[in-house]
Amino acid sequence: MPFYSDIRTIKDQAKRNRIVRGLKALREGFADPEHGIPSKSADNTLLMASWNIREFDAGSKASFRDEEAYYYIAEIISRFDIVAIQEVRRSLYPLQNLKRLLGSWWDFLVTDITLGAGGNSERMAFLYDRRKVDFTGLAAELVLDKAIAIDEKIVQFARSPYIAGFRAGWAYFTLVTVHVYYGKGVPVDERRLAEIQKLAETLTKFAPDFSSARVYSPDGKPQRDNLLLLGDFNIFNRKDVTMEALTKAGFVVPDGLQSIPGSNVDQKKHYDQIAYHKKLAGLKPTKRAGVFNFFDHVYRADQEADYAAERAVKGGRSYKDWRTFRMSDHLPMWVEFDIDDSNAYLDKLAGTGPAPP
Repeated sequence: MPFYSDIRTIKDQAKRNRIVRGLKALREGFADPEHGIPSKSADNTLLMASWNIREFDAGSKASFRDEEAYYYIAEIISRFDIVAIQEVRRSLYPLQNLKRLLGSWWDFLVTDITLGAGGNSERMAFLYDRRKVDFTGLAAELVLDKAIAIDEKIVQFARSPYIAGFRAGWAYFTLVTVHVYYGKGVPVDERRLAEIQKLAETLTKFAPDFSSARVYSPDGKPQRDNLLLLGDFNIFNRKDVTMEALTKAGFVVPDGLQSIPGSNVDQKKHYDQIAYHKKLAGLKPTKRAGVFNFFDHVYRADQEADYAAERAVKGGRSYKDWRTFRMSDHLPMWVEFDIDDSNAYLDKLAGTGPAPP
């Protein structure tokens, strides 16, 4: 549960009441058996999410977010154990503010800003609940061994993928979060496809080197890790060659995510993806997964009049567009994993399975 007590300091009673109603509406939405998000468990499951939070928090097109949006964003993030966030901008204020609202048991890892026109001075980050998730020490930005050749230019990723290692329950896992180049507004942009292909190929080729799992001797190999790729790939359709580039390299989308609507606000594009590499160990999808449409609960279409004064501060945008700069133009995508491997390990100790390490 996020830190609510600062709501009492909001002098505008109407706004205070609106925030309270919005938070309660989100909590009711989480409980929806079809479109909600499961409750977190103490140790049996892991709720993992990916969320591109639009220009977080650049303030360039629709003014900076105010406390109302932050309360809603924190409420949604609090529902998960670990979240990969894309499109963080220069200031660390948004991550620091979320950490304050989420509680002292939350922490974050974040990249430096991406230089170059294609990177939009963006950062990528992981926010995680330390009561469930341990950071195991690995954190790096991925650089290609052989750069991409596009239009007679040799380029790296527009935004370097961010890699970090974690442990929860019985599972060690390495997460790679990305914000792939968008380019032209067509299903298959040449550079976008090239970035996804090179990303998938590189991760497959060097997968063992990305593990931060336990090593038991100086000449030993890491214990089995799980490599997961998540973020904004700007994939228009699951049948495009952009998606095929991931699956050909051995990445598997959990069953629960294969039939959900798109992750953009209109839910017609499949920009965001979560996929694991080949096999999992100590980490098993429960088949509960989805995207959460927060606009069903806050900044709803029928609440446009409530925000007329705030929109007037920096006008010129429709309410439908303006609200995406409060929350986002992407919906958070999530998947639940079982992380309790106790029975399998006990079977090994009893001699009914492979010998334990």
